Amino acid sequence: MPKPSDIPVFNRRVGVDPTPELIRLSREEPLAELVIPGQQIDWLATGREEVRAILGDAERFSTRPPTVSATDSRQLVEPGNLLQYDPPDHTALRKIITPEFTVRRMRRMEPLVEKIVTDQLDTLERAGRPVDLMRHFAWPVPGLVACALLGLPRDDLPQLARMFDIRAGSRGKRRMVATKALDSYLIKTVAQKRRAPGDDLLGMLVQDHGDGVTDAELAGICSSFVAAALEGSTQMLGLGTLVLLRHPDQLALLRERPELIDQAVEELLRYVSVVSTASPRTALVDVPMAGKVIKAGQVVACSLIAANRADAGNDSRDGFDITRKNTSHFAFGHGIHFCVGASLGRMQLRSAFGGLIQRFPNLALAVPEEELRFRPFAPQYGVEELPLTW
Repeated sequence: MPKPSDIPVFNRRVGVDPTPELIRLSREEPLAELVIPGQQIDWLATGREEVRAILGDAERFSTRPPTVSATDSRQLVEPGNLLQYDPPDHTALRKIITPEFTVRRMRRMEPLVEKIVTDQLDTLERAGRPVDLMRHFAWPVPGLVACALLGLPRDDLPQLARMFDIRAGSRGKRRMVATKALDSYLIKTVAQKRRAPGDDLLGMLVQDHGDGVTDAELAGICSSFVAAALEGSTQMLGLGTLVLLRHPDQLALLRERPELIDQAVEELLRYVSVVSTASPRTALVDVPMAGKVIKAGQVVACSLIAANRADAGNDSRDGFDITRKNTSHFAFGHGIHFCVGASLGRMQLRSAFGGLIQRFPNLALAVPEEELRFRPFAPQYGVEELPLTW
């Protein structure tokens, strides 16, 4: 079993918060040399400007591992996962996917999202008190939305959730078996979409692009969106609820002024940062930055949680304030790898948080906070269970 000391410094947290060491680095040494045994990471960026510059520069920084040449990268990336692509391959694939996330399409999905949220709130209430928010609300809501988006049978969700959970939290043979089962499911799904495409995301990609998008890419797209839902949005709902409960004055304000929900969601995204660290970037050339030089071939880890919580001028960003008007953050990434599904993610969070706090006006933790078990080794940080009462 992995030990807490196995967690790289840029992924360490104290509950929801970044470690004091990360905050200190973001203020005193926003670009620091780093040595981690067994990992090829040379630098850690924790400052807002440094993280913004690195993630926004696809010409000088690559998502390829340093040992992979540009001519070989297409053979080694995870097909369909935009985070693993550099231009021009990234540009071409994103151009195919982006039209499916137009404002019109997202508005068409909004009633469905709201119905899913309402149905799961009913389920949560029927489950009685205390109840685990993660089991009855936080994973079913984004999971069911992802199934609707991709055209997957909603009855498949428990099976999918289990495969992703094992893949994210296990090692060795158990993880390999879950990965093979997931690959098999995705291959069958793509074959069905080829035979009978519907008006869902995968079906529209088949209809609009045919053989221009490969089966491997379709499977990877499906996997990426389900993972983002079951790992990212799920943990955002769990940790976001915990943060609101830790700040009862902010929670009361949001109940009194529901028109603040958009600002509250952005502040929660910034404050929680379920993706602690962006995909490592490899410098393609020597890059001067923060009085230092990142050499060509060196790898930089960008701490999103540190950059999101760092001070910005006179703006004390490490406090939680849903009235903050300029909540810029890196929760959805930055630059060409900014999350293509961000608008859908925001819609889910608005509906879910808004519905939860209105349905249960005296929501509270059912156990002391120190008894909560977090997921420090998961791809996206989160909590195992969140027992609530009201």
